[in-house]
Amino acid sequence: MSAALSLRPLGKALATEVLGADVSRPFDAATLEWVDQAFAEHPVLVFRNQRLGAPELAAFGAQFGRPQPHILEQYRHEDRTDVSYITNVDKAGGIDRFGVKRASTWHTDETYEDALPRLAILHALEVPSAKGGTMFADMRRAYDELSPAMRHRLEGLVVSTVAPTARRRQAVRRGLCSGEREGAARAPASRRQEASGNGAPRPVRHPTHTHGFEGVAADEGRRLIEELRDHATQERFVYYHAWRVGDVLMWDEIATMHRGAGDARPEERWVMLRTIVHPF
Repeated sequence: MSAALSLRPLGKALATEVLGADVSRPFDAATLEWVDQAFAEHPVLVFRNQRLGAPELAAFGAQFGRPQPHILEQYRHEDRTDVSYITNVDKAGGIDRFGVKRASTWHTDETYEDALPRLAILHALEVPSAKGGTMFADMRRAYDELSPAMRHRLEGLVVSTVAPTARRRQAVRRGLCSGEREGAARAPASRRQEASGNGAPRPVRHPTHTHGFEGVAADEGRRLIEELRDHATQERFVYYHAWRVGDVLMWDEIATMHRGAGDARPEERWVMLRTIVHPF
């Protein structure tokens, strides 16, 4: 392992920069162990000044689990099905002016699938001249600071999440979803991230896609979802990442929620590559 590797805090809530790492090449065993341990303790890691193509991004992710093809085929990279584009640039090279608002509600990825991902990775190729950030909420701290009564209530609840229609159709076709409703997935309202080795349970939900809680009336369930979302996304739990070209950002999909800030100028281009990684 390179002796130059070190960590630098980026935000008051979470996010840590890894200094001295080149993620375009496979890590040796000692470096991988060091980064994996850092990730267990710091669920948002940032590697600056990287230059990756789709194969290199997938190879980087594959050191931590199994990169998966994006469920929506139109977003997949032309050279790698397990890498997708996050962009407001359309196929013809024009600007989707509504793209700035896409994925701008709080969520975790693939909550409607039975097998949840371990992590996701974004690599910035083009960024706006200002703003256009991504926000992350620390679900570990948010859980720890819930009242004992709320934690006890969550321990006994099962949540049902439902994908949007297009995702639902493809998820059913791939055999990824189960449940009484087409495309629904059932899961505990709090979980442990086994892959990280950090045993603290955390609430897991997608406020937009969550259908409700089993045995809880619909109105009461919606109020509970909104209460948990508002608690978990308080400023003291949130990190805003201001992107630079070359950033590679890796986040724990269970220890955090995230959203696009939706604050960039809609006429400015942004292009990123993403891979979502499931546990080995």
